[in-house]
Amino acid sequence: MTVRVLLADDQPLIRAALRMVAAGAPDLEVVGEAADGAEAVRLAAELAPDVVVMDLRMPGTDGIEATRRITGGSGTSRVLVLTTFDDDESVYGALRAGASGFLVKDMDLDDILAAVRVVAAGDALIAPTVTGRLIKEFAARPGARAPRPRVAPDRITGRETEVLTLVGRGLTNTEIADRLHISVATAKTYLTRLLSKLDARDRVQLVIIAYETGLVTPAE
Repeated sequence: MTVRVLLADDQPLIRAALRMVAAGAPDLEVVGEAADGAEAVRLAAELAPDVVVMDLRMPGTDGIEATRRITGGSGTSRVLVLTTFDDDESVYGALRAGASGFLVKDMDLDDILAAVRVVAAGDALIAPTVTGRLIKEFAARPGARAPRPRVAPDRITGRETEVLTLVGRGLTNTEIADRLHISVATAKTYLTRLLSKLDARDRVQLVIIAYETGLVTPAE
C-alpha cells in the first residue's frame, strides 16, 4: 500500500530534500507541495493525502491553523508537524490542534520517512518518553495550558484513569503492563477504550488530556 504524502513548508529546499528521499521509497508518494498553510488546507481537501508533513512557521495561515482546519474537516489526513523543537513554542498548540506528532527539521531524512509510515498506519509519531518531555516542556510555559477538555471523570473507569495517567507520564505499553501487573495485550485494550471514550485521535492526544485534566502535572 502506497502512503500518499503532502509536503507543506515555505522553504523550497526542505520540500525538495523530502521529495527526493521519498522518491526512493517504493511505499511513499509525494502527491503535492504547499508553500503556506492556506495552500496546504486546499491541497489536503483536493488530494486527500494520508499524511501532511506540516511546517509550523509559514507566511499567512500558519501551521497550527492549517492543522486545525485539516484535522477538523471531513477528511482522514493526518498531520506531522515539522519544526525546530529547540525554539518553537507553538508545538504544544499544534498537537492540541490535532497533529499526530512532530518532526524535528534536523532529523535524518530516513527517520522522517519512517515517522510518516508510523502515522499513516494510525499510530502517533512521538515515542511515549519523548512525548512526556515535550508536553512537560510546553505545558509548563505561561499561556500554554488551555481550558480542560469536555471529559467527564465518570466516563472512564478507575483502571482506565490509571492507564491514562501512566500514558501521560510517558510510559510505553510494556511499562504500563509491568506497573499495573497486567499483560501488554490488556494494556493495549485499555488504550483502545480510552481513545474511543475520550474521542482522541492517538496516543499524543491522550498525553495532552492527561495534562489538561490534571492527572499529570509538568512538575512530575
